[in-house]
Amino acid sequence: MEIKTENTPYSPSEPPKIHRLDESVVNRIAAGEVIQRPVSAVKELVENSLDAHSTSVNVVVKDGGLKLIQVSDDGHGIRLEDLPILCERHTTSKLTNYEDLQSIKSMGFRGEALASMTYVGHVTVTTITPGKLHDGVMEDEPKPCAAVKGTQIMVENLFYNMIARRKTFQNSSDDYSKIVDLLSRFAIHHINVSFSCRKHGASRADVHSVTTSSRLDSIKSVYGVSVALNLMKIEIPDSDPSSSVFEMDGLISNSNYVAKKTTMVLFINDRLVECTALKRAIEIVYAATLPKASKPFIYMSIVLPLEHVDVNVHPTKREVSLLNQEFIINMIQSAVESKLRNSNEARTFQEQTLDSSPSAPLSAKKDSIVNPSPSSHGSKSQKVPVNKMVRTDASDPAGRLHAYLQARPVDNLEGNSSLAAVRSSVRQRRNPKESADISSVQELVSDIDGNCHSGLLDIVRNCTYIGMADDVFALLQYNTHLYLANVVNLSKELMYQQVLRRFAHFNVIQLSDPAPLKVLIMLALKEEDLDPESNENEDLREKIAEMNTELLKDKAELLEEYFCIYIDSHGDLSRLPVILDQYTPDMDRIPEFVLSLGNDVDWEDEKNCFQTIAAAIGNFYAMHPPLLPSPSGDGLQFYRRKPEKNPDDKEKATDIDVEMEDELERELLSEAETAWAQREWSIQHVLFPSMRLFLKPPTSMATNGTFVQVASLEKLYKIFERC
Repeated sequence: MEIKTENTPYSPSEPPKIHRLDESVVNRIAAGEVIQRPVSAVKELVENSLDAHSTSVNVVVKDGGLKLIQVSDDGHGIRLEDLPILCERHTTSKLTNYEDLQSIKSMGFRGEALASMTYVGHVTVTTITPGKLHDGVMEDEPKPCAAVKGTQIMVENLFYNMIARRKTFQNSSDDYSKIVDLLSRFAIHHINVSFSCRKHGASRADVHSVTTSSRLDSIKSVYGVSVALNLMKIEIPDSDPSSSVFEMDGLISNSNYVAKKTTMVLFINDRLVECTALKRAIEIVYAATLPKASKPFIYMSIVLPLEHVDVNVHPTKREVSLLNQEFIINMIQSAVESKLRNSNEARTFQEQTLDSSPSAPLSAKKDSIVNPSPSSHGSKSQKVPVNKMVRTDASDPAGRLHAYLQARPVDNLEGNSSLAAVRSSVRQRRNPKESADISSVQELVSDIDGNCHSGLLDIVRNCTYIGMADDVFALLQYNTHLYLANVVNLSKELMYQQVLRRFAHFNVIQLSDPAPLKVLIMLALKEEDLDPESNENEDLREKIAEMNTELLKDKAELLEEYFCIYIDSHGDLSRLPVILDQYTPDMDRIPEFVLSLGNDVDWEDEKNCFQTIAAAIGNFYAMHPPLLPSPSGDGLQFYRRKPEKNPDDKEKATDIDVEMEDELERELLSEAETAWAQREWSIQHVLFPSMRLFLKPPTSMATNGTFVQVASLEKLYKIFERC
């Protein structure tokens, strides 16, 4: 038997020897988890200042925090006898036993932050008496110096000994903006503390807040007047302390607030944290209630029993684990939805002048709602530019947007067609039935009622929505049966029936800019063309677009009077009907809809004309899957960023390169998540409640796969009864 010594080389089949890491290596690895970037160091230092009961916190940053981070406060300072162990790992004044975590109120508790900074930077502490620290150890004895009450901590040359980490921070302005954002969040919550943040050498502070008794005033000074003016208070009170789970108060943006990115400031028991699930839940409510282009501003402070919060789940303490988290999120989501629904009377809009130019271009950018202005930052090219330029209505509870616009004087109305529209509107109000009393429409409605399948009607009226099984089918429970229901077919039929039942009595969706029909039809024809780049096809497409545009201009009066589809004399589409309250169709499908109006409508026979127009509108308003692939499952691959690689740089590849390869197109992914979440919300909260009230399912749905029974409790019971 051969015995190998430690110096004897071993074969690859043998396991490698386990050895204890050097303490300096352990400390540096741990430091990289706690101090991930300069903003992490600032957060830890500011939280220490707050724990010291400071009333003033001042931050100075140089080169995004890599060269210098200086945090000064007027807190209670540090004892002289504590300085030698101040920056050793796991030394703290805030925790004694593990059980103390159940009642921890301070921001810090691990005793790792300052130690971590000394392992990846040079730290100087001035607290009445100063000391310099390196690798957790004080280099010199404390010496007396001139100082003010409180503590000043300087971190210099951050990540000087972590070359790969330091190289990732090429743009110092990015990290400085993160630090400014962090201080802004602290400032609007801790209104009894003044905060300032500035670049080293700069005379003006980028964040400057003073102590105030009003949180709204604090938000005004930090985020600006335009944000503060469009916020409304929201709260879930602690009405019964003996049985309550939590209380929440905050400020959320109303329907007049416009932003391209969600801002969510969340404090739980005065601790600044992130909660992705809560953020997504609130975004879904806003996406389903307000225009798609608008993202909310949210400030929330949640207070829970200390024992219901686990703060020890993340090295940076930015995440916490909550008891009853799902219940809390549902409660807050319901409160936000209720607040938005009840705040519609505060919604205001500016009147827009329709562009009379026949060649008014469509903007491919996401426009704002109140003051449309193109923004090149973060925009994505869309198949249908008009999809981000829509205003949705906001009463009943998603009501009529035009009611909020300032009406033009009659003298300013141009052309007989506009005047005729006003007269028609007046006649309708005097005698609403007059304009809709058309025998062909009554016949179509009678056909719907006479062709209704009684069995399916009972299912539709009494089913319970369970959830989406895939992109098209929803799961329904009816008595003891489980069904798959095709939501595209159901919504298409519901919209068709509603068009006929609401004939000539529609509310309106106003487009923020008129959309030229010719451009829309050309887009639709290109989508259908197998060879969209062919010059021959281009000429043919242009002729078809011109013909259809002229046709729809000729039929504009009929479309406006009976279907609330407004096309002006230049061939620009500017209004669409509201088929279901609280629901706006997918504007990516406008080109297909306009082409369908031109090609698929039988304009010769009255009954066929109304039926085909209603069918085209029903197909457009149906709840099709969004054009962007689903961000779950295999669809996530669509959003993977695939950077080009230079073969000569293989030797430079690091772990950071691998992370860059796997990085997702965040903005596009977020847009897709919002679109899919909004669709599912609309299916549950708009489609199915409306189906129960209005849908008369035709007999064809019993055989065309719209409803498929997938389980029966009675049959399952019999199967298991035999076992």
